[in-house]
Amino acid sequence: MSAPGLEPHSPRGGHARPPGPGDRWAAFKASPYLPAVVLLFIISAAAGLFAGSYTYAMANPTPHNIPTAVVGRLDTARQKTFLGALDKALNASLVLHKYPTVAQARTAVEEQKVFAILRPEKGRIRLYVASASGAAVAQVLTESSLKVSQTVRVPVKVTDVKPLQRGDPRGLTLFYISLAAVIVGFVGAIQLSVHAKALRPLERIGFTLAYALLGGFTVAAVVNWLLGSVHLPFVQSWMILAFTMFTTGMVFTMFRALIGRWAIVPTWGLMVMLGNPSSGGAVAWPLLPSVLGFIGRWLPPGASVNAQHAAVYYQGHQRIFPYLVLAVWALVSCAVFLLWSHRHPEEPDHLPRHAAPAG
Repeated sequence: MSAPGLEPHSPRGGHARPPGPGDRWAAFKASPYLPAVVLLFIISAAAGLFAGSYTYAMANPTPHNIPTAVVGRLDTARQKTFLGALDKALNASLVLHKYPTVAQARTAVEEQKVFAILRPEKGRIRLYVASASGAAVAQVLTESSLKVSQTVRVPVKVTDVKPLQRGDPRGLTLFYISLAAVIVGFVGAIQLSVHAKALRPLERIGFTLAYALLGGFTVAAVVNWLLGSVHLPFVQSWMILAFTMFTTGMVFTMFRALIGRWAIVPTWGLMVMLGNPSSGGAVAWPLLPSVLGFIGRWLPPGASVNAQHAAVYYQGHQRIFPYLVLAVWALVSCAVFLLWSHRHPEEPDHLPRHAAPAG
């Protein structure tokens, strides 16, 4: 017989019951394992979607819609045969626009309304391409026209009226610097949300603007001065890069205020998986699937690429649309973030500077 004070007892007490499924689920939700498991599936899905989006858009560029100027009339049977064979070789993607003179057609190229010019001459066809508008488009047009020329026996002379700069023969530098601005923009915002939680909303916006200005300057300086890959209109390209960084940083900040720690999911989806492949930087929009070619212009990565292209190669024919796209995304993101911060000041990211959560 054991002493009364030494009787064995359950650590849960005399009336404790084994934890049921509801208790286990509540404990699991309160543990770090739930977000870890969710992240496991999100990261796995993101990896596949990331690879798929870039492969779908860039691995096999196919002509879909190539605006092309035609100067003069294709009168002879051989010239008409050439045009029909070229259109067939390009999957019936030529969209022809007639211009009375070469000068007017060249203006359309400068305004990026058309990507090439066809002009019939005595016994041959003149093809003017613009590599600066899209190196892949110019390459496809050149290769296809030369093949068709051999088949139908109509001589073709190809001239690049808007060549790329010598240090960027494939036309990818502007895409790379825009990609850097997009990714560093929201990564910087992620770091602010982790390491500077106590910043007030306006301070958060101010620091986002500060690292965007400094980061944009660094990117432009490295590419223009250190590497010499592309001669940039420095101040304008710097401002475009800074505008892009600030916009993508504020997009993440907006999602961070709205959905908390899962903000990276919509940010990554919009900016990286959808925005960058459809931006027209690596593959110009006439070679992208039609939906991507349209959507890309309305997202910050596409707007950034378009603004840089115009700034570097089309100084006299710049458009306001890319800047409006960046401005709308930035303003909406700032407005939503400030409004949410005002209505939900108790959120952890919006605590006063020296405050700490209770308990």
